[in-house]
Amino acid sequence: MGMIRIDLPLCREQLKTLRAGDEVRLFGIIYTARDAAHKRLAACIREGKTLPFDLRGQIIYYAGPAPASPGHAVGPAGPTTSGRMDSYTPALLDAGLLGMIGKGKRSPEVISAMKHNGAVYFGAVGGTAALISRRIINSEIIAYKDLGTEAIHRFTVADFPAIVLIDSLGNDLYEIGPARYRTLPEK
Repeated sequence: MGMIRIDLPLCREQLKTLRAGDEVRLFGIIYTARDAAHKRLAACIREGKTLPFDLRGQIIYYAGPAPASPGHAVGPAGPTTSGRMDSYTPALLDAGLLGMIGKGKRSPEVISAMKHNGAVYFGAVGGTAALISRRIINSEIIAYKDLGTEAIHRFTVADFPAIVLIDSLGNDLYEIGPARYRTLPEK
Protein backbone atom coordinates (compact mmCIF):
# COMPACT_ATOMS: atom_id res chain seq x y z
CA MET A 1 0.00 0.00 0.00
CA GLY A 2 1.23 3.51 -0.76
CA MET A 3 1.28 6.52 1.49
CA ILE A 4 -1.99 7.30 3.24
CA ARG A 5 -2.97 10.95 3.42
CA ILE A 6 -4.52 12.04 6.71
CA ASP A 7 -6.16 15.44 6.94
CA LEU A 8 -6.38 16.66 10.51
CA PRO A 9 -8.09 16.70 12.94
CA LEU A 10 -8.28 12.92 13.11
CA CYS A 11 -11.43 11.07 12.15
CA ARG A 12 -12.26 7.89 14.08
CA GLU A 13 -13.58 6.25 10.90
CA GLN A 14 -10.25 6.71 9.13
CA LEU A 15 -8.32 5.57 12.21
CA LYS A 16 -10.26 2.29 12.14
CA THR A 17 -8.80 1.57 8.68
CA LEU A 18 -5.16 2.11 9.67
CA ARG A 19 -2.95 -0.84 10.54
CA ALA A 20 0.40 -1.10 12.26
CA GLY A 21 3.07 -0.58 9.61
CA ASP A 22 1.03 1.78 7.41
CA GLU A 23 2.96 4.81 6.18
CA VAL A 24 1.07 8.08 6.44
CA ARG A 25 1.44 11.75 5.62
CA LEU A 26 -0.23 14.25 7.95
CA PHE A 27 -1.73 17.58 6.86
CA GLY A 28 -3.14 20.14 9.30
CA ILE A 29 -2.66 20.98 12.97
CA ILE A 30 -0.71 18.95 15.53
CA TYR A 31 0.36 19.97 19.04
CA THR A 32 3.65 19.38 20.83
CA ALA A 33 3.94 18.35 24.46
CA ARG A 34 6.63 16.62 26.46
CA ASP A 35 6.95 15.51 30.09
CA ALA A 36 6.39 18.79 31.92
CA ALA A 37 3.47 19.84 29.70
CA HIS A 38 1.88 16.39 30.08
CA LYS A 39 2.08 16.70 33.85
CA ARG A 40 0.22 20.01 33.66
CA LEU A 41 -2.38 18.72 31.19
CA ALA A 42 -3.09 15.68 33.38
CA ALA A 43 -3.43 17.95 36.44
CA CYS A 44 -5.97 20.12 34.57
CA ILE A 45 -8.02 17.03 33.72
CA ARG A 46 -7.80 15.68 37.27
CA GLU A 47 -8.82 19.05 38.76
CA GLY A 48 -11.59 19.69 36.21
CA LYS A 49 -9.85 22.78 34.83
CA THR A 50 -10.00 23.98 31.24
CA LEU A 51 -7.24 22.65 28.99
CA PRO A 52 -5.21 25.07 26.83
CA PHE A 53 -6.63 23.36 23.71
CA ASP A 54 -9.44 20.95 22.96
CA LEU A 55 -7.94 17.44 22.86
CA ARG A 56 -10.82 15.91 20.89
CA GLY A 57 -9.57 14.48 17.61
CA GLN A 58 -6.09 15.93 18.04
CA ILE A 59 -2.54 14.59 17.82
CA ILE A 60 0.18 15.34 20.34
CA TYR A 61 3.72 15.14 18.99
CA TYR A 62 6.26 14.31 21.68
CA ALA A 63 8.79 16.94 20.68
CA GLY A 64 10.47 20.04 22.01
CA PRO A 65 11.45 22.03 18.94
CA ALA A 66 14.65 24.01 18.85
CA PRO A 67 14.47 27.73 18.05
CA ALA A 68 13.86 28.55 14.39
CA SER A 69 16.60 29.81 12.14
CA PRO A 70 15.74 32.65 9.74
CA GLY A 71 13.26 31.56 7.09
CA HIS A 72 12.00 28.52 9.00
CA ALA A 73 8.92 27.96 11.17
CA VAL A 74 10.91 25.92 13.73
CA GLY A 75 14.34 24.53 14.32
CA PRO A 76 15.01 20.81 14.50
CA ALA A 77 11.92 19.05 15.88
CA GLY A 78 12.54 15.35 16.30
CA PRO A 79 10.53 12.93 18.41
CA THR A 80 11.32 12.15 22.01
CA THR A 81 10.85 8.81 23.77
CA SER A 82 7.13 8.25 24.22
CA GLY A 83 7.29 6.03 27.30
CA ARG A 84 8.09 9.10 29.38
CA MET A 85 4.50 10.26 28.84
CA ASP A 86 2.84 6.89 29.55
CA SER A 87 1.68 7.69 33.09
CA TYR A 88 -0.29 10.71 31.77
CA THR A 89 -1.50 9.35 28.43
CA PRO A 90 -4.60 7.31 29.43
CA ALA A 91 -6.23 10.41 30.97
CA LEU A 92 -5.54 12.42 27.81
CA LEU A 93 -6.95 9.65 25.63
CA ASP A 94 -10.07 9.51 27.79
CA ALA A 95 -10.39 13.30 27.30
CA GLY A 96 -10.51 12.88 23.51
CA LEU A 97 -6.91 12.70 22.27
CA LEU A 98 -6.86 10.38 19.24
CA GLY A 99 -3.24 10.37 18.13
CA MET A 100 0.29 10.58 19.40
CA ILE A 101 3.60 10.83 17.54
CA GLY A 102 6.85 9.74 19.12
CA LYS A 103 9.35 6.93 19.22
CA GLY A 104 9.64 3.78 21.27
CA LYS A 105 7.33 1.26 22.88
CA ARG A 106 4.21 2.07 24.89
CA SER A 107 3.02 0.51 28.14
CA PRO A 108 0.20 -2.06 28.26
CA GLU A 109 -1.94 0.58 30.04
CA VAL A 110 -1.51 3.04 27.17
CA ILE A 111 -2.26 0.38 24.56
CA SER A 112 -5.40 -0.62 26.47
CA ALA A 113 -6.53 3.03 26.63
CA MET A 114 -5.81 3.40 22.91
CA LYS A 115 -8.00 0.41 22.09
CA HIS A 116 -10.76 1.69 24.38
CA ASN A 117 -10.69 5.15 22.75
CA GLY A 118 -9.94 4.13 19.14
CA ALA A 119 -6.63 6.03 19.13
CA VAL A 120 -3.46 5.51 17.10
CA TYR A 121 0.23 5.88 17.94
CA PHE A 122 2.39 7.12 15.07
CA GLY A 123 6.16 6.95 14.90
CA ALA A 124 8.53 9.56 13.57
CA VAL A 125 12.11 8.60 12.87
CA GLY A 126 14.57 9.71 15.51
CA GLY A 127 17.68 11.44 14.18
CA THR A 128 15.75 13.21 11.43
CA ALA A 129 14.81 16.35 13.38
CA ALA A 130 16.11 18.79 10.76
CA LEU A 131 14.28 16.97 7.96
CA ILE A 132 11.03 16.77 9.93
CA SER A 133 11.15 20.50 10.62
CA ARG A 134 10.85 21.14 6.87
CA ARG A 135 7.31 19.69 7.04
CA ILE A 136 6.27 22.21 9.72
CA ILE A 137 5.05 25.32 7.94
CA ASN A 138 3.90 27.30 10.97
CA SER A 139 4.58 27.16 14.71
CA GLU A 140 2.98 29.05 17.56
CA ILE A 141 3.41 28.63 21.32
CA ILE A 142 -0.09 28.29 22.78
CA ALA A 143 0.55 27.30 26.40
CA TYR A 144 3.15 26.98 29.17
CA LYS A 145 5.67 29.37 27.64
CA ASP A 146 7.60 29.21 30.91
CA LEU A 147 8.62 25.64 30.01
CA GLY A 148 10.85 26.87 27.18
CA THR A 149 11.30 24.16 24.54
CA GLU A 150 8.74 22.05 26.42
CA ALA A 151 5.99 24.66 25.94
CA ILE A 152 2.99 23.49 23.95
CA HIS A 153 3.28 24.50 20.32
CA ARG A 154 0.60 24.37 17.64
CA PHE A 155 2.22 23.23 14.40
CA THR A 156 0.71 23.46 10.97
CA VAL A 157 2.18 20.54 9.04
CA ALA A 158 2.11 19.52 5.40
CA ASP A 159 3.23 16.10 4.17
CA PHE A 160 4.53 15.20 7.65
CA PRO A 161 5.82 11.59 7.41
CA ALA A 162 4.92 9.01 10.04
CA ILE A 163 4.29 5.30 10.39
CA VAL A 164 1.53 3.64 12.37
CA LEU A 165 3.32 1.95 15.26
CA ILE A 166 0.19 0.89 17.17
CA ASP A 167 -3.22 0.88 15.52
CA SER A 168 -6.62 1.35 17.14
CA LEU A 169 -6.96 -2.43 17.55
CA GLY A 170 -3.78 -2.60 19.60
CA ASN A 171 -1.62 -4.20 16.88
CA ASP A 172 1.92 -3.17 17.80
CA LEU A 173 4.60 -2.92 15.11
CA TYR A 174 7.25 -3.42 17.81
CA GLU A 175 5.77 -6.90 18.34
CA ILE A 176 4.56 -7.94 14.88
CA GLY A 177 7.54 -6.52 12.94
CA PRO A 178 10.17 -8.77 14.55
CA ALA A 179 7.78 -11.74 14.38
CA ARG A 180 7.61 -11.31 10.57
CA TYR A 181 11.39 -11.54 10.31
CA ARG A 182 11.53 -14.69 12.45
CA THR A 183 9.29 -16.44 9.91
CA LEU A 184 11.38 -15.57 6.83
CA PRO A 185 13.01 -18.59 5.18
CA GLU A 186 16.76 -18.82 5.60
CA LYS A 187 19.00 -18.36 2.55
